[in-house]
Amino acid sequence: MPTYDVIVEAYMPNPENLKKQAKLILRWHREGHYPVAAQIRANLPRFLNMPDSEILAASFKLSDAQEMVAREQGFESWQALKTGLSTTPRKVKSLPSKATIAGAEPQLFVTDIMRSCDFFREKLGFTLVFSYGKPPYYAQVGRDAARLNLRCVERPVIESTVRDREELLSISLLSVSMTVATADEIKLLFLEFQSAGVAFHQTLKKQPWGAKNFVVKDPDGNLLLFAGPAN
Repeated sequence: MPTYDVIVEAYMPNPENLKKQAKLILRWHREGHYPVAAQIRANLPRFLNMPDSEILAASFKLSDAQEMVAREQGFESWQALKTGLSTTPRKVKSLPSKATIAGAEPQLFVTDIMRSCDFFREKLGFTLVFSYGKPPYYAQVGRDAARLNLRCVERPVIESTVRDREELLSISLLSVSMTVATADEIKLLFLEFQSAGVAFHQTLKKQPWGAKNFVVKDPDGNLLLFAGPAN
């Protein structure tokens, strides 16, 4: 889904741009884009307990999209938003001199989206952020600040025999690296995964530089590194 209009809104909160944003959300709903379903559910209470498929099948009008935009801006309704904007002096916000990367979303190639989603939810404690397609061929899972995108492919990108021939863990074969804040947390996370019956490619290990980490192998053989800082 394009995000240009949303970015514009951060610097230009005027009615015309907000109207365009509402029309874009309406179009995404009519075209059946699954990611917008999660956005609708998060902002409109009447859709709170509905799955993505029901949200996309439900009646959704321009007024609904406008209400959603208003709530994202901190107002209860579209009328309240218009009133608020008309009575608040507009401030020109200068662009920063340097862009800041706020996060990263690594992509894993998997052969079965539902199997992978179940693995991340049941074994690693992630939640399903969204899934897209019928049947799903793209999904996102998240835990705390971590987000992983899952892309369905016909066969593994790296054959299992390649990994099996490696005697030592090669950084080049790692698919994702995730970190925790403290040394104690990495042990807690390892014990949590261990109790869930996770298959480890490498159990918790203290590295020569003092940090501890472990590696999990997902159902498609992707290697997931979980690391903590040195004591």
